Order: sequence, then C-alpha cells, then structure tokens
Amino acid sequence: MALPVATFLFYLTSLPFLVFSKSTIEPCSVSDSCNALLGYTLYTELKVSEVAALFQADPIAILTANAIDIYIPDVENRILPAGLFLKVPTLCSCADGIRKSISTRYKTRPSDTLASIADSVYAGLASADQIREANSIDDPSALEVGQTLVIPLPCTCFNSTDNFLPAIYLSYVVQSGDTVPAVAAQYSTTVTDIMNVNAMGSPVIKAGDILAIPLPACASNFPRYATDFGLTVANGTYSMTASHCVQCSCGPGNLNLYCTASSLAVSCSSMQCRGSNLMLGNVTSQATSAGCNVTSCSYGGFVNGTILTELSMSLQPQCPGPHQFPLLVPPPTFVSHESALGPSPSPVPSQPGGTIPTPGSSIPGTSIFPGSSPANGPAGSTSQASPLHLLSHLIHAILFWLISKFLL
Repeated sequence: MALPVATFLFYLTSLPFLVFSKSTIEPCSVSDSCNALLGYTLYTELKVSEVAALFQADPIAILTANAIDIYIPDVENRILPAGLFLKVPTLCSCADGIRKSISTRYKTRPSDTLASIADSVYAGLASADQIREANSIDDPSALEVGQTLVIPLPCTCFNSTDNFLPAIYLSYVVQSGDTVPAVAAQYSTTVTDIMNVNAMGSPVIKAGDILAIPLPACASNFPRYATDFGLTVANGTYSMTASHCVQCSCGPGNLNLYCTASSLAVSCSSMQCRGSNLMLGNVTSQATSAGCNVTSCSYGGFVNGTILTELSMSLQPQCPGPHQFPLLVPPPTFVSHESALGPSPSPVPSQPGGTIPTPGSSIPGTSIFPGSSPANGPAGSTSQASPLHLLSHLIHAILFWLISKFLL
C-alpha cells in the first residue's frame, strides 16, 4: 500500500539527525592530511600549556598561530582569560571517509559528562554523540575518572586552496547573534564564498553550527619527503618548523612565505646557502640600469634533520625594501566586551571582542622572531553532527529508495 505523501514527509522531517547542529563535512578517500585551524574559545582561565595539553598541540605552535610573542619570559605558563578566542593548529586527516582531526585525547575528571566535555571543555567543537560514537560508549552515564577519550574535531582541507589561491581552513563554532554577513566581514571574505565552501543553500546559521572559514595563506613548496611538507601559514601569523630552528611568517605585504632562522632552538643544522655567504632569510640587492639584481637565501624544507636552503637570483623592476613582519602582541590578559562578539578578521588573529589589535605597524629584521576549488563549491556538504556522521550523505539515496518503494 502506498505511503501517504504527508506521512512520508513527516517521517523524513522526524529523523533524529535533523535536530543537531550543522557542520561541514568533506568526504575523502585517501590517507593524506593538511594543516588546519580550530577556533577555540576558552571555557575558563587556562595557561598556554594547559590549552596545548587539551589538544595535544605544541604551545609554541598555538602562540605563533595567533601572532603572540613567544620570546616573552615563561610565556608557556602565562594565564589566558576565559572567553579568549584562539586559533589552534591541528592536523586534518582522513578517517571513516571524511576529514577530521583525531589526534586529541582527553582524560576524564570528576563530574565530567560527555555533554560538559563537548560543550564546555571543547567549546562546541565536538558533540556529546560524536564523542560517544568515537569511543564506542554504550552508557554515557558510566564514565570513569581517568578514562581516556578520543575527541573527534571538525576540520577541512579542500586542497588547501580557496578560489584557486592558497588558504588554510578555520573551523569556527557559530555564536549566538552571529550572521553569515557579519562572519564574512570579520574574516575579510564574502557571503558567497562562505556559502560555497560550506555548501549552504541559504545564509542561515544558528548557534552551535560549525563553519569552515577559508583564511588567505602562504603556501610552501617543499618536497614531499620533507618533514614539513605542505606547511601553510595563515596571513598575519607565524609558524615554527625544523624543530623550532626556523620561523616562517605570512604577510602583511604579500602572500609569499618568508622564513628565517629562529633563536628559539639551541642546536640547528647549517642555514647558510651553499655557494654564498648568505644565511637563511638574507636578501641582497644591487640597482642596475636594467632594474635590481636580487639574491636571496630561502628555506626549502626539513629533511632528515637537515635544513634545506635555496639560493635564488632574479632581476626585479626595483629593489625591495626591508621585509615587513606581522605584528606581534603579548599574551592577552583580558577579554573586552565593548566590541561585538565574533571572530577576528583575517589576517588579524584575535578573540571574539578580544584584545589583540589590528596590525598597524611592521617590524623589520630577518634573523630573529620580531620579538577542487571552493570557488565553485567544494566537494563537501553542510551536514548534521549526529552520531551517524555519514548518514547525511545517504539522505538523497534513502529519499529516492523510499519514494520508489512506497509511492510508486
């Protein structure tokens, strides 16, 4: 007997996965990975090292991703305020056919519940059901103190490009009062771009949704066998590599990756370009009647403990001036609530309504730390963050099957 259309539609709209917040899912079928960022809002005061421990991340990587000065004494033990918004670097892998970060582990504490871990500790980046499924938990009320949980976190790669230009993707948890136009304006992108990236049918979002936000970035071109192959640095920020021997920055003047020697590490391999007296990051120029002869020593990747350098020479119309670095700031000590809540614009790393200022100056120097395409819609979808992650990919197939079985 045919199923009445009204009953059929009611059944579809009653499915459990339709009540959960949305997140962007990028299908994948290979084992490669990319650099990505998690937008994390501190649920309480935490030291830099404690934030890093929550994500099993390098504290220095978190600081540099937010353009926070790593040379401030004892910076890893600085206390960050509750409500601070940080970009946390993560490795975005391919697991269970979709992109996600699966490197985070959490050890349960007294009074923890799956809901409190998901909504409070990890600020909505994961749902209680996702944590339950990832850890095959039958009884969520039976958590044991000291139990280690895998925390699956949302991330996207999309070939590390946006509109055919280098990009790194930030997973941003929508806050109450956010709108797509406001988020787009804050990140210096467009409503159309955000909708394409997230495969949105309309610019409607609600608190708890997770948007993939493409940030303009500087991409590396290191060989595949390099340890830091695929290094991508968001505009206005930094990244440490080669066992903290090399610091790379992006912007503010252009989107060309610029790497120099770091004074953070004690022992590093040679950073001198072969056949010259130039060190990594050094640039010399000589004006001629035909233009400016520019010679530079650039970074070529980290291979088997060795820092690769590349000497290049070019004729440019005019000689370059001193390199401009993104502005560095000290660790924030408070969160201002005077400005509207929301993410910070790219390339400025900040927190919602926070205290990290917009870069208004640059710091010259070279040797020390100063201090397919989403354009056409990526092969992803805006799906429901339910325990059955891949169920949303089968909606259309189920729809057609039910129609053919019951309506025909």
